[in-house]
Amino acid sequence: MSEPKILIIDDETAILDTLRILLKREGFVVETAVGGQAGVDRLHEVRPDVVLSDVRMPGVGGLEVLLAAKELDRALPVILMTAQASLQTAMRAVNEGAFYYIQKPFSNDELVAICRRAAESRQLKKENQALKTEIRRRDRSDVARPIGRSRGFIDVLRTAETVAPSDSTVLITGESGTGKEVLAKYIHTISDRGEGPFVSINCGALPENLLESELFGHVRGSFTGAVRDKQGLFVAAKGGSFFLDEVGEMSAATQVKLLRALQEREVIPVGATEPVPIDVRIMAATNRDLDEEIRRGGFRSDLFYRLNVITLQLPPLRDRPDDVPILCEYFLDRFAEQRGRAVPRLSPDAVSVLQSYDWPGNVRELENALERAAVLTADGGEIAVSTLPPRITERQAQPLVSANLPPNPTLEIIERAYIHWVLSSESGNKTRAAEVLGIDPSTLYRKLQRYGMEQ
Repeated sequence: MSEPKILIIDDETAILDTLRILLKREGFVVETAVGGQAGVDRLHEVRPDVVLSDVRMPGVGGLEVLLAAKELDRALPVILMTAQASLQTAMRAVNEGAFYYIQKPFSNDELVAICRRAAESRQLKKENQALKTEIRRRDRSDVARPIGRSRGFIDVLRTAETVAPSDSTVLITGESGTGKEVLAKYIHTISDRGEGPFVSINCGALPENLLESELFGHVRGSFTGAVRDKQGLFVAAKGGSFFLDEVGEMSAATQVKLLRALQEREVIPVGATEPVPIDVRIMAATNRDLDEEIRRGGFRSDLFYRLNVITLQLPPLRDRPDDVPILCEYFLDRFAEQRGRAVPRLSPDAVSVLQSYDWPGNVRELENALERAAVLTADGGEIAVSTLPPRITERQAQPLVSANLPPNPTLEIIERAYIHWVLSSESGNKTRAAEVLGIDPSTLYRKLQRYGMEQ
């Protein structure tokens, strides 16, 4: 390993100077910090391959440095050195994951050998992780991989695969039902965090106080019903990815707290005073035009810029007619496997109808339509047009432009008109309308209240 980076932490400048000269001569890139607190602060800035820290320092000691280093990166080797070794301190250091515990005075050769072993261990772990990531990246057969071959869709998929190995925040936009969460899971699976948890939440499906508790956690007694401490999803997703669906539905107060979490990489549980550090990659999704929301004052511009590091725009299914047959094949194969039945096949007429339909609910609506058709079709039989939902077979795609709309309608006016159109086409059935719109019924009810359309 050429030029590993080592961060040396000690409260005595003379020792720092001696160790810097020694390890630099041995081929290390050396960074130093005077005192434990300065060392903890520099961990995020330096991102070292090895940490060498004294144990006894005023304020923040070596064990606290060790905990901070492991919070930043569990694989980061930390070597602790002390002139006053005790069995209890040594045992705690080992239990907390210290790479080595060396007692002063030590020989230069001994220290250099330990630092080299630590650097080699770090390099081996990096190479092992890189190999696992490459294996996952090459294996594209996982069922979570998005399905499609249209040019616009493939362009999005290639961009997703390019950014997956990074920890950059990803904002996925597109209409409801286009597969934003499927794409987020795929990015997580082929990323360096693929072995960690994938945690998701629908920000539009929960009231504000409950959403904050789910995101950030709470302490016992912080509100009525909080009978015990609860870990938030930001903390539960440690080492993995956290997907915030319908992030545009967040209240202004929750947006402020989310912005702080992204900036500081820590959260404060509801009712608590001490922050909790987080180690998670953030991905968010919305079917709203956030630029328009910012202009209306409904979404914070500073939060948008934090989320909008990498943007992936999923095309609607109506712009992907060539993808409809292969999506149908995928869904029908999956339904048959789940039910232990022979795979049904679509009749040519059914394929034609499905390709000509406008799919306002996108891929989610197609999946639901095919599940219905598969249930109504004999084992291994041919799916006829008559088994498809009436909304698909009884009308052609209708334009959303209405004579009642103003010449330059706002996004809110268009959304209200679209919801009204879907409700009318579903004879006022809110459950089916939510299915077509690709949103939760609770989200639809909230939108109806906002637009004064409850009746």
